[in-house]
Amino acid sequence: MKILFFTRRFWPSIGGVEKHVMEVGKRLVKMGYEVTVVSESSTSEESRSLPRHHPRCLKVYYISVRANEKSKKFQIWEWLWKNRCLIQEADIVHCHDVFFWYLPFRFLYPKKKVFTTFHGYEGSEPPTWKKILSHKLAGWLSNGSIVIGDFHRKWYGVKSEAVSYGAAEKGSLDSATHQHQKVHSFARNDKCHFCFVGRLAKDTGIMIYLEALKILKKKGISYRLVVCGEGPRMDEAIEFSKKHGLNVEFEGFVRDVEKYLKQSKFVFVSRYLGILEAMINKKLVFAVYDSPIKEDYLKMSPFSKWIVIESDPKELAKKVKFYFENPLEEKKLIEEAYNWAREQTWEKLTKNYLELWVIPEV
Repeated sequence: MKILFFTRRFWPSIGGVEKHVMEVGKRLVKMGYEVTVVSESSTSEESRSLPRHHPRCLKVYYISVRANEKSKKFQIWEWLWKNRCLIQEADIVHCHDVFFWYLPFRFLYPKKKVFTTFHGYEGSEPPTWKKILSHKLAGWLSNGSIVIGDFHRKWYGVKSEAVSYGAAEKGSLDSATHQHQKVHSFARNDKCHFCFVGRLAKDTGIMIYLEALKILKKKGISYRLVVCGEGPRMDEAIEFSKKHGLNVEFEGFVRDVEKYLKQSKFVFVSRYLGILEAMINKKLVFAVYDSPIKEDYLKMSPFSKWIVIESDPKELAKKVKFYFENPLEEKKLIEEAYNWAREQTWEKLTKNYLELWVIPEV
């Protein structure tokens, strides 16, 4: 059985979708399926081979895209046309968000089974009618779909066969991925109060977290924060931290996130995969939102009652202080979150895919 995955980004890029496709693909290969991944790439990625720990029979093709966002789809379609044998030979085509890649081929191969996983949302504002139409079109033309988060049904009107929130396993990060890690100052087995995980962007709330730490510092409470991530707001965050004398270390993108989670008391994170990884490591999560869609993204999740969700820096600061001073209350949330998170395994998620494709487990 041959499975073809389409995804915008893949290894060696770091991110939730990238890891999702990697982990599901690895398990499918172990079960005896042939898995091929097609992804966009940069020049540096094209020249790299697969990581050593990766199953060799998982094939990855990188499409070199040099056009802007509006015209790059024509480059992608051209590449797929030249390599249409990948589609012809596949028993299952599965698009991870990028259904538009497959759109012309949906009509060229009308009997080919195609499915879609809707992973996240675009930006921090409510989706435009074009984005909603794009999602609905992908849903209509797919034989089935999985949504990562129930908020998709409300905001995009997508009807799906399954709802997932990703997966996480404690200690699952392969040591082979650590070989190329930079040596950071935090690698001295230091402890810290908080760890931020994610892109430094508007929707991940980095500035809300920093505002809360500033409020606490004015009250004479100084916490140490280690930031794991980069993004468009990195310079702003660094400048803000220096201006207000906050104890913040910026580590950039890191592959070994678990190391930072283990050495932190609490975790600042507002994306599903990062939240699950924090919960499986028994850390209390503080997640923030600054838009209605992000609010639903967090509050419509089954684990919302076991994490701290806020939008106001003042309220966030109060909650931080409260849980520092009330460890028994902290422990209650951590245990409930852990009990749920440990059931969300990559094997369970892989089974969801097999059920969607109506393929019995090997």
